[in-house]
Amino acid sequence: MDISFFSGAVTFICCFFAVAAAFLTHRSKSVRKNCGEDSCNCACSRGSCGGGRFEKTSVLNGRSSSSSVFGGVEGEMVEKVPVTVAAEKLTGASMMEQLVPEITTHALSYLDYPSLCRLSMTNSLMRKAANDDNAWKALYHKDFTLEQDSLSPINGWKAYYAATRAIMNVNTDFFNIIRERSVPAMERFWLNADYVKCFHASGEYFTGHNAVIGSWQLAFNWEQNVDFEIRDVKARVMTDSAWVTMKAYLNMGSGNVTNVFELHNGRWYMVHHHCSVMLIHGGAGQQAVQG
Repeated sequence: MDISFFSGAVTFICCFFAVAAAFLTHRSKSVRKNCGEDSCNCACSRGSCGGGRFEKTSVLNGRSSSSSVFGGVEGEMVEKVPVTVAAEKLTGASMMEQLVPEITTHALSYLDYPSLCRLSMTNSLMRKAANDDNAWKALYHKDFTLEQDSLSPINGWKAYYAATRAIMNVNTDFFNIIRERSVPAMERFWLNADYVKCFHASGEYFTGHNAVIGSWQLAFNWEQNVDFEIRDVKARVMTDSAWVTMKAYLNMGSGNVTNVFELHNGRWYMVHHHCSVMLIHGGAGQQAVQG
């Protein structure tokens, strides 16, 4: 079991029991208040419950038991009902089910994507809680962006989160191919269509699958190796298309990058790459970066 899942699970359990304890304490106080001296709900043998003898009846597991009390002091208690059992018998639900949805969602928000998926496989109650749409919306905003808060995904936030994570992984694969300088991998990565386009950082652009792959072959054969870092990645996923925007940082410059993908036969293919012109100032003047 990895550290992230263990720490997430411990945090969730602590939050759950803390909230459950507070809920049951509040409920216990309410029960005692309703059964106080002004209204004891007991069967009195005399006109008053304050100083006479009365019998107090309790029910546990379908059986009745009684105890005698003199002057308000209990003489004998046959059976005592635990608070948690009593609370569950009053509502017919477990402690987890008694929590309001907002508290459950807040507790689940401390879990990451793998932990939330594993939690849903424990039992039916955890599966219902882990599949809650609000929990996945909160996780989406935490892992990706707050820009799409007003969005209402057709298949729910869990499916949208999975689609977004998939396209982000595909986008990462694209830059791994650039680092590896693999022409065959780049050829498989692009959709084989005449409308695909690629705008390099040098300012040159190419249209069509063969022209695009040829431009990457020239870029990979370029002797100078440029290190880069990708940040501020944001994705928007539609039914069969998606686009990703980001910032590319080099040693002495930066630029904006946009990648567009299409879904064909269950697989995402790149159809458009646009990198703004990035100029690096070197000793021999300005130098355009290919990417």
